Amino acid sequence: MQNRLLFNQSSVNLEIIGLPDFSNNENNDQISIISQWKLTIIDKPLIEGKLEHLVPIMEAFYIYSNLLINNENPLYESKLIDIKAENLHIHNLVLKSSKPEVKPLIIKIGNSLLSDIINCFDQLNESSRVRIKKTGVFNDIPKKVRFSLNNKVKLFNFFLHPVIAICSLTLISSPFMYFYNPDVVNDKKELINQK
Repeated sequence: MQNRLLFNQSSVNLEIIGLPDFSNNENNDQISIISQWKLTIIDKPLIEGKLEHLVPIMEAFYIYSNLLINNENPLYESKLIDIKAENLHIHNLVLKSSKPEVKPLIIKIGNSLLSDIINCFDQLNESSRVRIKKTGVFNDIPKKVRFSLNNKVKLFNFFLHPVIAICSLTLISSPFMYFYNPDVVNDKKELINQK
């Protein structure tokens, strides 16, 4: 029997299917030999593949999100996946099949879905029950990705203006609720009708 592990974050599920490596004396519930993985995003097509697809796709999302946070040109292109920002809130994913007869899958995701996908990858990366042989750029990604102080300031500045705008609107409009009296409006209508 193959083991199945599910990593969830809001609207995204990442399922890892595989077997333990008994030659390394692993427990029955661990996964070292990944046979299949599935990434389910609400209202989007299912994304699935084998281990040789999972690691490059995880790398792509990590590199792209790092470019996005650092205010660099958010564009990532590879043999398997292209990620490009359409605007500040929409990101275009182009997933290319390794089979030549299959057309690329194009998906548009927002910031919240991008964050949920990366969170699922973080959960997988931190899990003690799954072992992934990492290569290339993925080796440089720490077990737990922490934003530097500079990135926190940039993220804070990104949300600061909308929050100030909402607070200002609330502050300016709330006194008008105390001055509004529906009886006065009805009296004026009655005077106009009498004339």
